[in-house]
Amino acid sequence: MGKAIVVTSGKGGVGKTTTTAALGAALAQGDQKVVVVDFDVGLRNLDLVMGAERRVVYDLINVIQGEAKLAQALIRDKRLENLYLLPASQTRDKDKLTPEGVEKVMTALKKTFDWVICDSPAGIERGATLAMRHADAAIVVTNPEVSSVRDSDRIIGLLDAKTAIAERGERMEKHLLVTRYDPTRAETGDMLKVDDVLEILSIPLLGVIPESTDVLRASNLGTPVTLADARSETAQSYFAAARRLMGEAVPITIPSEKRSFFGMFFGRKAA
Repeated sequence: MGKAIVVTSGKGGVGKTTTTAALGAALAQGDQKVVVVDFDVGLRNLDLVMGAERRVVYDLINVIQGEAKLAQALIRDKRLENLYLLPASQTRDKDKLTPEGVEKVMTALKKTFDWVICDSPAGIERGATLAMRHADAAIVVTNPEVSSVRDSDRIIGLLDAKTAIAERGERMEKHLLVTRYDPTRAETGDMLKVDDVLEILSIPLLGVIPESTDVLRASNLGTPVTLADARSETAQSYFAAARRLMGEAVPITIPSEKRSFFGMFFGRKAA
């Protein structure tokens, strides 16, 4: 069975879709069979970032409603043969997402893929709670800003209360990904430092993604940033995060700083 990861946050615009695509492509480049799933029904942006918007015929809602088979809705990436996309519907209502339907789809995907990475809508509405419900682990994405961190803290509470793992009395594996980090602004007090974010959220750090135009450039090309320019600092940060997800002991270095968080945070037992 594969592993289902939900990429979630309390606040919109923090980089969940970018992260889903970047990590999916990075894992696929490591010979893992990966599917990225868009749970943002009504908006649907993951297909744009993946460069597959013109190839969408059936979507997640079609599969749940029995209007299409899962194999018909899956879109194979043209650049990586072991990377697939299951798009969201742009025209249907979120109420069409049913707990039973989502469970059936997630179970089927985990039987076929090594990694099932779910791009969750922001907040706590239906799509978000269903995206996290059957996950084995979560990546909480936050910007180093007070409002974003506060909302992420609420999401962590939901992960510990509203998931199938929580209902079995177990703790979900959680990882923190800090995005859009600018060390210069952090030093001047215009944004939180990584230490501050970790103190508030108290979950293991998966990685720190620097503020960069690389992400916008890649999105405009319809390419995950880990494929657009694998040598960029942003891409390298995502590659390192993907390796940590696979269990490799990769030290975390804060952008433009020499400190390593390997001993303090990566080695700490997951909350």
